[in-house]
Amino acid sequence: MSVRESLEALHDAALDEALARRFATATEDVTVGAHAWTLLKPSNADHLISEADYVMDERLPYWADLWPSARILASTIVRERGAGRRLLELGCGLGLPTIAAMQAGFDVTATDYYDDALHVTRGNVKRNLGREPHVRLVNWREWPDDLGQFDVVIAADVLYEKEYALLVAECIARALKPDGVAFVADPGRLALPQFREHVAHVGLAFGEPTVERYEAGAIKQEIQVMRLVWL
Repeated sequence: MSVRESLEALHDAALDEALARRFATATEDVTVGAHAWTLLKPSNADHLISEADYVMDERLPYWADLWPSARILASTIVRERGAGRRLLELGCGLGLPTIAAMQAGFDVTATDYYDDALHVTRGNVKRNLGREPHVRLVNWREWPDDLGQFDVVIAADVLYEKEYALLVAECIARALKPDGVAFVADPGRLALPQFREHVAHVGLAFGEPTVERYEAGAIKQEIQVMRLVWL
């Protein structure tokens, strides 16, 4: 049995213990609106850097940090009316927006390029809501045809490489239903200008964005939450 298969079979405390054997873990309390949640996460993302992963496709473990954009996206989506509608998260990381979406009543599929992110997300959702999301390992360069389409697609801070401008736009277009809406939270990353250009090329258009300022110690960011719909 592979490491991936063995983790898939574990839940609750057993999953937490297995993850703690893979890397040092810590917990962080997060408040989103009226909700207080506790997230398990790697205690130091730098310790997860793999030279082999980087050589293969310049992959770095960005999933292991709780980014301000994820907090702002979670506060946005928790106010939406899920009512059983299907929602897809691109790059679920530690799972905070997925938790918010499930709290709001969405039927959530959380995706990431890292197996560990999927298992951390499973554990964090179960810890806080008592149930797990659907999870799927997804490479944006090899989009799975059987993933289906969703009423809502969300992503937080995924535009940190120029290549992702087109990839993220294309993935949203492939995943979004004709009457669907996407929310992308971004603090002004490298690929944002190109992403804005590519959105129209894949048939999507921007609605009016919201901008929220995030401050925590030395971290000061203006996070824009972009709303995308079909032209």
